[in-house]
Amino acid sequence: MEEQGFFYRDTWAEIDLDRVSANITGLKELLPNDVEIIAVVKANAYGHGDVQISNTALMAGATYLAVAFLDEALSLRKKGITAPILVLGASRPQDVSIASNHEVTLTVYRTDWLTEALTHLGKEQTLKLHVKLDTGMGRIGIRDKQELQTLEQQINKDVRVELEGVFTHFATADELNTDYYQQQFTRFQEMLSWFNNRPKLIHSSNSAASLRFKEAGFNAVRMGIVMYGLTPSIEMEPELPFPLQESFSLHSRLVHVKKLQKGEKISYGATYEAQAEEWIGTIPIGYADGWIRKLQGQEVLVNGIRVPIVGRICMDQCMIKLPCELPLGTKVTLIGEQNGEVISVNEIAERTDTINYEITCIISNRVPRIYKQHGKIVDVYNAIAD
Repeated sequence: MEEQGFFYRDTWAEIDLDRVSANITGLKELLPNDVEIIAVVKANAYGHGDVQISNTALMAGATYLAVAFLDEALSLRKKGITAPILVLGASRPQDVSIASNHEVTLTVYRTDWLTEALTHLGKEQTLKLHVKLDTGMGRIGIRDKQELQTLEQQINKDVRVELEGVFTHFATADELNTDYYQQQFTRFQEMLSWFNNRPKLIHSSNSAASLRFKEAGFNAVRMGIVMYGLTPSIEMEPELPFPLQESFSLHSRLVHVKKLQKGEKISYGATYEAQAEEWIGTIPIGYADGWIRKLQGQEVLVNGIRVPIVGRICMDQCMIKLPCELPLGTKVTLIGEQNGEVISVNEIAERTDTINYEITCIISNRVPRIYKQHGKIVDVYNAIAD
């Protein structure tokens, strides 16, 4: 049990950093040499670990990092990340001084935001900005030509501020029907023509668009879900230009094994009843870990055999039906590969009627992460111990 000694529970996630690197390399080989990769590491790198994924992405050729909020950027700075970081979401204008102090690039999406933000920026401070254009996603962003030109004029008049980039986000790039994508792409090109001087970095492509639409690459792309080896959507899986390698797996161990007699019941509500003699194993993972109650009945892997979760999933534990009596400590794989059998993140997403993004994001920080590279453990993160 190589993970023992790093933490004190028999449940953990493994992150294969070699697979992250391979996914980035696959995209780099697909893109022209002059197109930069912005690695999206928001939401704790989609649950994989922000600093570990950031370092791996930068080593593999990414030149910029992107997060959702200023807090996430500051967390990376505290952990020693010095690479450029872009905050994709809305930041409070009164916090621009903090962003400047830590050399964090912010998104500007309204002229009145910029007007207020400049009042909070010190005389000797500087701030890099990327302007968000709303071409049809409908979240944040400038939509009007006059507002964009006013924004550009405001920035050009203030030597403290640099408009480094401009971007948009495609709402349907992962769908086979490309009509709405084409509308957004055309709109983005039109809006770019409104600038007197285009910013240095132009990025519109998310993972799906990066894989499918060369014309939308401009000189930078944002690599999110694909970096982790997950498909942007199930329907575009046949269109993938290179095989993705899932980097996230989830494991536990049997902490209790018992034989049930016919008629005995399992877990809250007594919803599961043994139909004959059965061997039942308990594993220490539950809905507080992100292994939600909706996964009752989902299969897991024991010795490469698929076995079902029986009874309701508890906060910290759940029970599985075993093929026979097995020793305590036997490894159970909830996501990942075991003896040639695989349970993918997509399988769990389908079971819970959601998308793969959500599955890795909701595996909580109380599940320790083990990081592997070249077959060896290179880092362990245990949020509770830290």
